[in-house]
Amino acid sequence: MEDPRRGIRAVHSESTITVYQAYSPEIGLPAVREGRFPARWKRDRMTWIKPSFLWMMYRCGWGSKAGQETVLAVEISRDGFEWALRHAVLSSYVRGVHPDQATWQRQLKRAPARVQWDPERDLRLRPLPYRSLQLGLSGEAVRRYADEWTVAIRDVTPLAREVHSLVSGGDLDSAARLLPQERPYPAADGLLAHLRG
Repeated sequence: MEDPRRGIRAVHSESTITVYQAYSPEIGLPAVREGRFPARWKRDRMTWIKPSFLWMMYRCGWGSKAGQETVLAVEISRDGFEWALRHAVLSSYVRGVHPDQATWQRQLKRAPARVQWDPERDLRLRPLPYRSLQLGLSGEAVRRYADEWTVAIRDVTPLAREVHSLVSGGDLDSAARLLPQERPYPAADGLLAHLRG
């Protein structure tokens, strides 16, 4: 059953889901050109992927924050995305979801993925009353993301700038029409049960 407060809304097809990341041009532009992350992209650190375009805009300031000037739409396989969710642990302890704090800490240390539910954002980047998934990948999950799951990488920085310009000018209707058409992701029963928090 879908939880209206914590659900995944994304652009998705039968086989892929689009997530967003923002990087410096030194990483972002070669990734777009080559369709894969360049050698200088760090595989040994956690990377966070976000299915929500507006949450990414909130995080990167519409592509204006240092080191986040290139906004990427990364199309990945749904099989990979769901593998990460099945192997993920909530990034913070939640009584009732985890047996106890020590168990959660052990699970978190071993897990190749972690989940946070952060308030979704509106066009003015104000928090909404429901939450959006952020998925952190490390270790095996990072390698799979870069080498197996990634289908295509697009530069959506021009889109971010155009939407921001319309929002700044007060034309919210035109801005909304340009947004990626995110819709509820059809998560199979049990896929998110351990991540509801």
